[in-house]
Amino acid sequence: MIGGKTRVLVVEDDPEMRRALALNLTARGYQISTAADGSDALNQAAAATPDVIVLDLGLPDLDGLDIIRAIRGYSRIPIVVLSGRTSSGDKVDALEAGADDYVTKPFDVNELVARLRAATRRASAEDMHAVIRIGATAINLAAKTAECTGPDGHTERVSLTPNEWRLLTVLLTHPGRLIPPSVLLDELRGQQGYTNSSYLRIYIAQLRRKLEPEPGHPRHLITEPGMGYRFQP
Repeated sequence: MIGGKTRVLVVEDDPEMRRALALNLTARGYQISTAADGSDALNQAAAATPDVIVLDLGLPDLDGLDIIRAIRGYSRIPIVVLSGRTSSGDKVDALEAGADDYVTKPFDVNELVARLRAATRRASAEDMHAVIRIGATAINLAAKTAECTGPDGHTERVSLTPNEWRLLTVLLTHPGRLIPPSVLLDELRGQQGYTNSSYLRIYIAQLRRKLEPEPGHPRHLITEPGMGYRFQP
């Protein structure tokens, strides 16, 4: 989730259903992208990294189960199946393939929204409790700990300020995604020590000095000039 809006990829071949889903979810505050077939869905899932995918199983080019398996080969993006297939066997197959939830058509939009919220909450909780590594430093976002292991095997705690933790959490929970400066600045507004946008560059530089193996040549906390910042695992 970036800037308070959950990014939803709606994969649906029926144009009227696709349009209705996009309109209803946009009205409820979601940021929507759509795909009409499986190939486009896989391309968008890999390139744009949505927060959650709403997937119809009956697509013209690829079976929905194959799409789930393909995405699960590299990502834990939540997938909520929205399908006209109502048999228990279809539901079991989708869940075993890696889907997070299954909603049958016809459906209530409020129920779908509730399922989307539940799926993204579970994914966020998993991300927060994962141990993420930047070079020799192991970072636990839930425990707010960062520990660096030296060549001799000795481990030392890396001290980060509250504002550094705020920025790091946004970057690390969206691996590979470009984060605009405005989103990171929203994390700092109103916090002690924040005055203006120039402080963002200072905080990122401090994080590199503390976490990157070579701060002058960062490999994980990347600046995309004129666009924003990215955590590259």
